[in-house]
Amino acid sequence: MGGVEPGVTKIYAKVPLDRIGVLIGREGEIKKELMKRTRTKVTIDSVNGTVIIEPEAPDVNPINILKARDFVLAIAYGFSPERAFRVLGEDQTLVVVDLKSYVGDKPNHLARIKARLIGEHGKARRIIEEMTDTYISISDTYVAIIGDYERASIAREAIEMLIRGQRHASVYRFLERAMREIKRREALELWRTFKPYRK
Repeated sequence: MGGVEPGVTKIYAKVPLDRIGVLIGREGEIKKELMKRTRTKVTIDSVNGTVIIEPEAPDVNPINILKARDFVLAIAYGFSPERAFRVLGEDQTLVVVDLKSYVGDKPNHLARIKARLIGEHGKARRIIEEMTDTYISISDTYVAIIGDYERASIAREAIEMLIRGQRHASVYRFLERAMREIKRREALELWRTFKPYRK
C-alpha cells in the first residue's frame, strides 16, 4: 500500500476510497493534526485514493515522513485516528500480516481464519491486545498491529499461531510466557539503571 521513490523525500501511499473521509477527518482536522505532528505536507487524491507525503521544510527529519506514512497506512488498514496516532510515537511500529499469503484468496478460507482471530464477541483479538499492549485491526485480507516493536512482534506470532490452527488456549499460554519474559527483562534493566552507585 505504500512506496518510497529513490532519492526523493516524497512518499506515496494508497488508501481505500471508503477510508479517505477517516483520514481527512471532520473539516480536515485529522489531516491537519497529522501534518502538524510530523511537520509534513499531506496531499490526498479522493478520486483514486493516492496520498503524497512530503516534508514541509528541508530540515524535517526523514523519520517524520515515514511515521506519517505509517499513520496513513494504519487508517487504510482500518484503525481509528485515535489508535492510528499511536504509531507516531518514537518506539511504536506498524506490523502487517497478509492473510492471503497463509490461506490463499478463497473467501471461505479467509472468513474462517478471520473468525478464529476475532474470536467469539471479539474475545481472541481483545485478549491478544490486552496481553501485549497493542492495537489490532482485522480486515478482510490483512491483520494490522500497532505497538512497540517487541510487543507487536509477539502479537504477530500469536496471530500466526492461530492462522496455523493452534488452539486459543495454547496461544494464550505462549503470550503469558512471552510477556512474563519481557517484563522480567524490563524490570532487570530498570534495576540496573537505578541501582545505587557503589565504590
